Amino acid sequence: MEPLRDDDPQTIGGYTLVCRIGSGGMGQVFLGESAAGQQVAVKVIKPSVLDEDTRTRFLHEVDSLKTVYGPFVAAFVAADAQADAPWLAVEYVPGPDLRSFVTEHGPLGAAETASLGALLAEGLATVHEAGLLHRDLKPQNILLASYGPKVIDFGLAVLAERRSFLTATGYVVGSILCMPPEQARGEHQLDRAADVYALGAVLLYAATGHYPYTGPTWQAIALKIEDPATCPDLTGLAPELRPLITDMLRLDPADRPTLAQVTAALVGVMNGLGLTARQAKRRLTDRIPAMVVPQLPTTAPAYTPTLVDAAAAEDEESPAGQEAAASPEADAAESAVTPEEGPSLPAGGTAPRGTSGAGARLSAPLRIAEQIRAAYAHDARF
Repeated sequence: MEPLRDDDPQTIGGYTLVCRIGSGGMGQVFLGESAAGQQVAVKVIKPSVLDEDTRTRFLHEVDSLKTVYGPFVAAFVAADAQADAPWLAVEYVPGPDLRSFVTEHGPLGAAETASLGALLAEGLATVHEAGLLHRDLKPQNILLASYGPKVIDFGLAVLAERRSFLTATGYVVGSILCMPPEQARGEHQLDRAADVYALGAVLLYAATGHYPYTGPTWQAIALKIEDPATCPDLTGLAPELRPLITDMLRLDPADRPTLAQVTAALVGVMNGLGLTARQAKRRLTDRIPAMVVPQLPTTAPAYTPTLVDAAAAEDEESPAGQEAAASPEADAAESAVTPEEGPSLPAGGTAPRGTSGAGARLSAPLRIAEQIRAAYAHDARF
């Protein structure tokens, strides 16, 4: 996170912006706060990339988020895709993305990776049940919170029955490092197996800190992904995870396991390591560092009732012969409580809370409150 810049907006769609969360090729993401204090992540499309295709894709992202729900998907909050600067607000997840976490803290162990994979597989199943494909699953699109992972950024999600939407033959859309061969070739007849491949690449990165294929350019990486003779780099992958990850990264989509099979296999890995799925999840979440979430500054000082009558203090400090004139309302308030009704100070003690000491008088509101309290206490049976 970083502070807002001078040219950043102060509010978007009724949300006051607190700071910058991050940025991507198409937009800037801010931490926003509603009038009631609800924090959200506000994504704003950059003016430099705002054209009809971008606006259409953004509209589709909004529609996708309205369709998808579940504990592993950042929930839709609000949006205005028709605004001059289109924006989208989603649930704010207080945690790092997977790539940042691995870069800073190193790869996950086998049990933690298996737990992460099983939870993400359940999350992707929710997406698929809504008739959608994510199509751009990568470490940057997975946030790690203290309660588990969340999938974000459905900018490339498409309805399964409209696979040609927003794509053209030969035009590659997505992040190449986690992209399946069929997508790297520019095909738009994708199915759920594409997300299974991407999940396999994400888990390989989580467990080793590297991707299946690397190269100097995205074209070089794409050639390796499509080449049947070039196997993915599984260096450093735990033996318990190697068979499943190998299957998830198969060249032919038909050879990849389903998400249900992925979940079952990863639960088997956890059990083989002597852990239940819940225990493995605890291991994963225990590794997530606590995150300090910035807050909006207080706009007004907190009100602290004064125990000493300011007017009385001014009277005491006034030069002799210069007495302040008292209003009739102040006289009435002062005479409302007699010395007999007021609180007494025990010998050698200190003034009780709500009273003043050393002969200072209570402020008018506190004198009235003390009168009411004394009257109630006099008549109360307990």
